[in-house]
Amino acid sequence: MAEISRRILFQALPAAAGATFGATPAAAAGTATGGAAVAEPISVQADGITLIAEEGGSILVRDDADRLRLSHFMIKDSVLGQQRTFGGTPSLVTVDGKPAIQVDYVMSASAQQVKVRGLFTVSARRAHLRWEVSGSATLTPSGFMFARAVLGPSAPERYVPVTRWTRDPRGGVPYEVNAGALYQETWTDTAAFFRLDKTTPGFTNATWIHAPATTGTVTEAELVLGAMRPSAANGIATGLPLSVDAWCDQPFGLYEPNASMRLRAQVVNGSATERSVRLSWCARDFDGRKAAHGALTRTLAPGAVWDETFTVGGSPQGILFAEVKAVADDTDEAFARTNLATLKPYDYQAEGRFGVANYFWMLVPDKESVGALMRRIGVKSVRIAYDGAPGHSPAELDALGVPHNVQLGGVIFNGTPEQIAAWADDRAAIARASGARYFEVANELNNPWMQGKRVPEYIRDGLKPIHDRLKDSGIKLMNCGLGGMDTVWTAKFIEAGGWDLIDGFAIHPGRGNFTPDYAPPPEEWEQGENGTYWNFLGALREARRTIDEQGGGKELWLTEAYACTRPNRWWNDNHRQAAENVLLTLALAVSEGVDGVNWYQPHDSTIHHPQEADPANPEYHFGLMNRDTSAKAALLAYATATRILEGARFVRWLTFPDPELKGLLFDGFSILWSRKDGYLQHADHGTDQWYPHKEAWADHWPTKTPLLLPAGGATVREVDCIGRERTLPVYNGKVRVVLDGAPRVYYGLSE
Repeated sequence: MAEISRRILFQALPAAAGATFGATPAAAAGTATGGAAVAEPISVQADGITLIAEEGGSILVRDDADRLRLSHFMIKDSVLGQQRTFGGTPSLVTVDGKPAIQVDYVMSASAQQVKVRGLFTVSARRAHLRWEVSGSATLTPSGFMFARAVLGPSAPERYVPVTRWTRDPRGGVPYEVNAGALYQETWTDTAAFFRLDKTTPGFTNATWIHAPATTGTVTEAELVLGAMRPSAANGIATGLPLSVDAWCDQPFGLYEPNASMRLRAQVVNGSATERSVRLSWCARDFDGRKAAHGALTRTLAPGAVWDETFTVGGSPQGILFAEVKAVADDTDEAFARTNLATLKPYDYQAEGRFGVANYFWMLVPDKESVGALMRRIGVKSVRIAYDGAPGHSPAELDALGVPHNVQLGGVIFNGTPEQIAAWADDRAAIARASGARYFEVANELNNPWMQGKRVPEYIRDGLKPIHDRLKDSGIKLMNCGLGGMDTVWTAKFIEAGGWDLIDGFAIHPGRGNFTPDYAPPPEEWEQGENGTYWNFLGALREARRTIDEQGGGKELWLTEAYACTRPNRWWNDNHRQAAENVLLTLALAVSEGVDGVNWYQPHDSTIHHPQEADPANPEYHFGLMNRDTSAKAALLAYATATRILEGARFVRWLTFPDPELKGLLFDGFSILWSRKDGYLQHADHGTDQWYPHKEAWADHWPTKTPLLLPAGGATVREVDCIGRERTLPVYNGKVRVVLDGAPRVYYGLSE
């Protein structure tokens, strides 16, 4: 950092970047009773923010009211442990020619060698917070924290990861990257945002914010005051010349049919000069048509925030992919995306085969809205629910009419009898208390795949103890859900007696860049991260064959099924492919007599990094909803499939003179598609994992096959993967359909 002058300032400094700065030293300000001088507190101020150094070293943050108090700093040391400050001495100094408050903190007697110094500067609506730690060679900077007290908030503190949309210069679809993390404090009239490069929200509590060192043993953070969106605060905090955010006030961006939908946008001029900003927007439907678009221009002062709302009409059912872009003086550009969708109402029956794996752990915007969404899309099973688990409690799921199971692991391999008994007693008690219908004992213990390791140990130390404790409970048992249809592990499991201990066989038929109906036989499966072992229908058929061969009436559960949308990777689906594959996946599951399918998972991002972004990690892209909780096309496809397949009876596979045309016949409808373009998605990929995905609205099937089919009525109803319907006319008992690789549902065809 720049060298700090200890010269105390007695007058205001010139304004910089559109802000005015001032400083007040500790000096005699009058005479109190008895003639004693009363010292004014040290303070620094800029437009919209004032920092006041209080006696004892705390920093009071004000705008037109007292908002926050910054009091202590906590270090972590591998020898000294966690040590906090106990007050400090403030002084007024200069940093880069601007007034600053410096606090030299007092440490406890057991950590006197440690020195902590705070430096606090201001600019318009923003404070820069810096803590320097020295004096110990055994510091653990990743564990640093600072204390804050929020004065009279109107809502609890909220952790908000911030992302930024970016485009790959090689092409493909845009994607989000992490751009910092915020803790938002809220009052009825304004907000404050602590901005850090990194933080672990699980380490933050009501007193301390986890603030790991940014460089060496120095922690830096920004504090922004003002009524604005987190993205805008992040732009101000980081000095971005231009930032933009796009969102929808409606939960999940999901509206009723034909509703008027509102797209919100906020632009921030983060530069130090006035700028002309052009704001443009566009919303495309699933076919790429522009449902609405426009552009506006406005001159923005430094730090100015511009809010705008655009309205677009909805369809009976469908999705719009919206982008908002801001350009300033033709030099700086920022953009953001979100989705808006409409979904028809539907009255689900009590029973159902389809659910979600794990839980709706991210209760955004709130638990009530998420619960309503579960009912709206036909969630009839939650894989994991017990008191203390994330998401809805068993009682709350019961109130929603959503059955629930338990999956718990932690098997103590080769433990003592006492350890194993204690583990099994605990897990069995949780299952009983939760009211679970099924207990899936552990998860993917067949990793490494197709090697059959630790199977007898799993049965002895995990499955059998749970079986013995729950055998009269009415709770059905499933094996640890297998990653892929692991024939080696399964054979050893059967040989070791595990088959007789389970009521349901659980697998996770993972899928790579293959369509769900790709079904190579097990002897052709190739191993490896990108091997054909990761196919869906082939795995499903092998699981069905095993159950039929072994007998005993075992159920078949897919406790994880998915369509990963990691951007610009040939191994994973683009968003349109994912929607198509959700429908076909669930239809194929019903065709093979599956008893339950749990979709993995409700949200993009992960439970340990909620609403963060990682374009390279597939675990961040398995959701039915985007990171911002707006609906993916896959969510509409899930709802479409659960509605069409609810109570459906599979009849047979359809055959055509052209073997590349495919179909599933159910009682009352058919699902048809073509494989003239093959079973491989992104078949033209190179050796690099990167592959330019098409946009969700771009058709990716080049071959269209017209086909005349018999039909009994005057019309045939066609439904696509996201639930959009159209009516096809019938002439002389025939209807003309056009098939490609996308599955479509047809009502009114004759067998």
